[in-house]
Amino acid sequence: MTVKKVPHLAHWGAFTAVVEEGKLLRCEPFFADQDPSPMLNSIPELVYSDKRIRKPMVRRSWLKSRENSDRTLRGREDFVEVDWDTALDLVAEENRRVRDKYGASGIFNGSYGWSSAGRVNHARTLIRRFYSQGGGGIDQLGNYSWGAAQFFLPYVIGTYMPLTGRVTDWPDVVEHAEIFVAFGGLALKNGQVASGGAGQHSLKPALLELAAKGTPVINISPMRDDCPEFVNAEWIPIRPNTDVALMLALGFEIQRLNAVDTAFLQSHCVGYPQLLSYLLGESDKTPKTPKWASEITGIPALRIEQLAKQLIGKRSFITCSYSVQRAHRGEQPYWMMIALSSMLGQPGLPGAGFSFGHGSMNSVGNPRIEGPAPMMSTGVNPIADQAIPVARISDMLLNPGEPYSFQGQTHTYPDIHLIHWAGGNPFHHHQQLNRLVEGWQRPDAVIVQDIVWTPAAQMADIVLPVTTTLERNDIGGSSRDRFVLAMHQAIKPQHQARNDFDIFADLADRLGYRETFTENRNEAQWIEHLYQQCAVAHQRKGVDWPEFQTFWEQGHVEVPVGEKPFIFMEDFRRDPVVNPIKTASGKIELFSETIAGYQLPDFAPHPEWQPPKEWLGAEISQRFPLHMISIQPKDRLHSQMDATPSVQANKTAGHETLWMHPEDATPRGIADGDVIDVSNDRGRMLAGVRVTDGVSTGVVLISTGAWFDPGFGKAWQPYDRAGNPNVLTLDIGTSSLTQGPNAMSCLVEIKKAKDCKSA
Repeated sequence: MTVKKVPHLAHWGAFTAVVEEGKLLRCEPFFADQDPSPMLNSIPELVYSDKRIRKPMVRRSWLKSRENSDRTLRGREDFVEVDWDTALDLVAEENRRVRDKYGASGIFNGSYGWSSAGRVNHARTLIRRFYSQGGGGIDQLGNYSWGAAQFFLPYVIGTYMPLTGRVTDWPDVVEHAEIFVAFGGLALKNGQVASGGAGQHSLKPALLELAAKGTPVINISPMRDDCPEFVNAEWIPIRPNTDVALMLALGFEIQRLNAVDTAFLQSHCVGYPQLLSYLLGESDKTPKTPKWASEITGIPALRIEQLAKQLIGKRSFITCSYSVQRAHRGEQPYWMMIALSSMLGQPGLPGAGFSFGHGSMNSVGNPRIEGPAPMMSTGVNPIADQAIPVARISDMLLNPGEPYSFQGQTHTYPDIHLIHWAGGNPFHHHQQLNRLVEGWQRPDAVIVQDIVWTPAAQMADIVLPVTTTLERNDIGGSSRDRFVLAMHQAIKPQHQARNDFDIFADLADRLGYRETFTENRNEAQWIEHLYQQCAVAHQRKGVDWPEFQTFWEQGHVEVPVGEKPFIFMEDFRRDPVVNPIKTASGKIELFSETIAGYQLPDFAPHPEWQPPKEWLGAEISQRFPLHMISIQPKDRLHSQMDATPSVQANKTAGHETLWMHPEDATPRGIADGDVIDVSNDRGRMLAGVRVTDGVSTGVVLISTGAWFDPGFGKAWQPYDRAGNPNVLTLDIGTSSLTQGPNAMSCLVEIKKAKDCKSA
């Protein structure tokens, strides 16, 4: 028998694909990875899944009536098989028709999700490139991971780059931090994945070193297991969405104890007098005392006072997970964390300061010489000024021509007649899915290209089958990982699947701009071109890379760590005049004159506590008394792999697992393993319950990623049967400033399911 092993890459790590007689057997972890992800084991299951899209398909009545078809039949009607030429002709014809009749703003070129670790066949890049070069289309701004912070942090610290992982290196934190405070925890499962892939998983090794050093770690979260047991973290349970109230009280205490670093605030910050007035209650008659915060957060006032004392006089490293800002008014804890660290004089010191995402994604804080990852250009979108915030899809589809506020300006939603979606599953990421279904029925046509029959594909008019990464060649890597990796084709394309690059090239050919799109390069030539771009950039920093053929045969190139650790804001701290940050003042802004000038009704020019629309202190909690937090799953990436047997085996009673405290389960007559009905005014879903004391009372947890299932291909049910929490989440922006996604402000009620026949 012929066995071959080839290098490859996924978002959950580099690996060697083991193939026997043309069949993928397994994925062996990369030699340099100290903590390889068990998700690698699911890859063969995806490749050979019975959910693969085997042939180009067109919804039956759309094929007959095109834009005049009944759009409410999307997801309910069967598909007709067509050949590739017919499918591509239909896509090109619809593209041309909509562009001619409605202009570029009638087309929504959607893509979201970590569609591929490869950068030549990266769907989100390719669809943007295709539409940018074809006359433009409506694009999305930001992301669901840290969309609110991305559009807010530049006002305060001049950049959002720390969100991408460019923060103080882990070795520096381990060596110098004297206390580590994690708002939102340090969940190892989140550290399994990195956009673009990774040669090393860094979170667990770093935390092991931190634990060996004996550094005190404090986990401030509704979840005990947000930190691994070996870290020996102290768990301070907090009521969801109230982190900023705790931080304000800590600031009040630090000021009361005369422990503020006045010199740092004067030399490196602006706006502390205004913030201080708010902390002391001079501006609103409410001092932000520990007692005040205790009533909001559920944390005893004495513990808040003690925590303030623990921070004083220490090299303190404070981090917020991405999930903290995925809530109504989610920008506020990020702002106050920066203010708190500044009050203590910590930014720019070794092992100290503030950070984002240490428990949210792999590669955060990885030491390496700064340099680009392989990346194809998307080109310039002629209507880039009309792009919408990523989480406002339903608003756009349901309210064409209506105004909305974003970044202090008023914009208008476009009128969409064509959705072309490549890579990712919006019926996983987006909030309030029943509302998205309604919006999804508005356009004339929906085109989806994907690997498997995701809910988005089942809701399409034209479906194009795409290869997995293992069925094509590519190159991958992340700007925060120390490896650029070759991705060799391991097996032939399954069924009639084709590469994303080839699909878009053939569509561009039909629309008259193939050469512009491809730049006269095929897949192999693009791989080498992207490698050479990275090599030249690193050579400028004194790092020589091998010739391309050597890299391709070896399977990877390793980027050096660098001579000295990276410390975020180190240069700024050393000399804020010579090295100003890119804010309006050149300093950290604890009060923003720019934001003040916007005069937004829901966003003050300094950190503040305003109750979220839904939280356990809201009036609606009388009807829906449980706060539902949707967390990242440990056995898949978003909704990728959900259809595989390994993931399905982890369900509870055939549904996504929801964790709840026994004090919440027992009064409802719910026992471990039961099927439960989870609902609010926005929807209803079934889930399987696990009872645990690892969550706060009044809080329930459920992983995202279950494939939305209202009953595709038949009469739809009025609920989701899989356990997708976004059936229930609130579809409003985090604020009118950033319009970020708002999944974490969600109240529900739960009862034991009576009729589980549909399960």
